[in-house]
Amino acid sequence: MSSLSIDLGFALSENLKPQKNYVFYCQSCGNIIVKDRKFLRVLPLPSENWSALVEEWCCHPNPFARRALHPQHGDCFLGDTFFLLNSRNESQVSESPMCCSESGHHASQSGSNLKSEENTRVICKCCKTMLGETVSSDTIKYYVTEVIIRPSEESFSPTPRSQFVQGMVAQCLVELSSAKSTFRFTVKGDNGKIYILIWLLNSDTLLVESLGSSSSHSVFTLFGDIFMPSSGPVGTWNAVKVLYQPCIKSKNKDLADAWENDIGVHPLKFPSETCLELLLILGLSTTSLPPSLRCMNSFQVAFLKI
Repeated sequence: MSSLSIDLGFALSENLKPQKNYVFYCQSCGNIIVKDRKFLRVLPLPSENWSALVEEWCCHPNPFARRALHPQHGDCFLGDTFFLLNSRNESQVSESPMCCSESGHHASQSGSNLKSEENTRVICKCCKTMLGETVSSDTIKYYVTEVIIRPSEESFSPTPRSQFVQGMVAQCLVELSSAKSTFRFTVKGDNGKIYILIWLLNSDTLLVESLGSSSSHSVFTLFGDIFMPSSGPVGTWNAVKVLYQPCIKSKNKDLADAWENDIGVHPLKFPSETCLELLLILGLSTTSLPPSLRCMNSFQVAFLKI
């Protein structure tokens, strides 16, 4: 197993525990976003369409109508691709992110005049990367592809961006397929557009790659990373095998509409820039395969390393 799986561990729910101190870093530049935060509760969120199913559970009017699930101070709520944190009393934040609305106007992280319906991006002050978005005046959503979480006693070690993105997305696919028995996913941007359709085929693939693979090398240099196997002329990684269809520029629109309305397809939401990064990673993985193995039933084939 590659070291990447270990590095990603603290960004996933099973290793984020209550009563322990954690530091949140911007994955792109290493800037501290939240410092020494101790959570009293770490709780998983229900699926996005949970409210629509309440009528099937209750024999009386929906008791949760018009009530959002927002974390209190000391809470961390875990979604499929994000964390929800309470942004009040951030006295321990050394380098707070700044909130920036789509129109470009800046707002205070805990400003009481922030409208909950305003789709306000949370931006890293140092590298200007989108980290998440404000859900309400006191709740921030951080995407798992943009933030690295480490116990306070551990030092920060950067992970190349391309490795981190594909490893995190791959683990999301594996966890959701196991928990929900779903294998088809739409990858949506924070703008609501579908960028990729993904069909998970295999989650226990062992990928063997030669140092001389120019396609693989190109994948990582395009992201500013130079990634080589840790030892020897051949590198091995755990990986997932996927089929995918790009949906940018109105490609595969009919299929995307059909998947969006299919209850057997699970939506995954990431920042729009990350969706494009993922599409590039998938495309370059496809080109590294022999031509006869690049397509299956009109879908393109790719591997994501864990």
